[in-house]
Amino acid sequence: MKRLGSIVRKEFIQMRRDRLTLGMMLMIPAIQLLLYGYAINTDVQHLRTIVYDQSRTPESRGLVEAFANTRYYDPIRAAGSLREVRAAIDSGMVKVGLVIPSDFADRLGRGERAPVQVLVDASDPMTASSALNVAQVVGQARSLQVLEASLRAAGSPRDPQPIAVETRAWYNPDLRSAHFMVPGLLGVILVMTNMTVTAMAIVRERERGTMEQLIVTPIKRHELIIGKIVPYILVGYAQMTLALLLAFWVFQVPIAGSLGLLYLLALAFIITAQGIGIIISTVARNQQQALQMSFFIFLPNVLLSGFMFPIAAMPEVVQYLTYLLPLTYFLEILRGIILKGNGLAELWKHLLPLLAMGVVLITYSVSRFTKKLG
Repeated sequence: MKRLGSIVRKEFIQMRRDRLTLGMMLMIPAIQLLLYGYAINTDVQHLRTIVYDQSRTPESRGLVEAFANTRYYDPIRAAGSLREVRAAIDSGMVKVGLVIPSDFADRLGRGERAPVQVLVDASDPMTASSALNVAQVVGQARSLQVLEASLRAAGSPRDPQPIAVETRAWYNPDLRSAHFMVPGLLGVILVMTNMTVTAMAIVRERERGTMEQLIVTPIKRHELIIGKIVPYILVGYAQMTLALLLAFWVFQVPIAGSLGLLYLLALAFIITAQGIGIIISTVARNQQQALQMSFFIFLPNVLLSGFMFPIAAMPEVVQYLTYLLPLTYFLEILRGIILKGNGLAELWKHLLPLLAMGVVLITYSVSRFTKKLG
């Protein structure tokens, strides 16, 4: 027992000296539990919706209001054409398009069936399934109201379902989860490997003492950083190529857009992930700390970026936090190119934050990195 007690005291002494590791062990679980317990929610609500109301009548406005009252749809914009509706959905500005024809009120007045189109971005099957189901429920409920009003006014109407909601699932009509998850996994793999491996590589070199060989050379700090990240950029592209081949051949995920554009835009994401890794390497004293810090940053990217859970279902405060995560923007680029066939005109607003993050992170990492031991 005396020998065992000595070992226990020794471990507590080492733990007290390594306060950074001890703090991460105690604080990280508490922070993650509070953040993710509050943020993660699978109930999809407040989907951004664009409305193309060609009727512009009290009947059509009542239908739009019925959609808004469900809290599943947030009509944020009025469209002037079908092309504008498609552009808004293609760019990811909205998830749902509601199209009401010009003869909507006239058909209801004659007792005929009045069709209404609900167009849903189905690249996320969970969100699309909820939107499609609720749209049908809204159509049925509104039809009952119209039937009751018709019965009171002029007897029995000719059509038993006055409002016919016609739903269309775009980009993933079969609602296959693989079409949504596989492109997302590509982004997760890239951020995990590039961030962790870059951080571990520099810390490992410091631990092994090989940093001394770099100290005596005339290499400048920025040259050293660039020399460190270039090989891993090439490895990242190799990972990306292998993942795309598997996605196409094994999971039958169609690639609708330009692969050249995807590879070009992926460079901004890979550099951003490596910039985070380099900053971690300047803070961590050993590989264990580097791994713990990488995991602390990696987990929010997975859970809060829209990879697994829809951002629209998260609290508003957490939705603002998602804009700080590089994976949030890269997932939009991946799914936009692979599933929607988007071009740079639709993706530039996701590219600019990535470029800004990459420049800031690399610049900051170079300023923190010093060619010295310790």
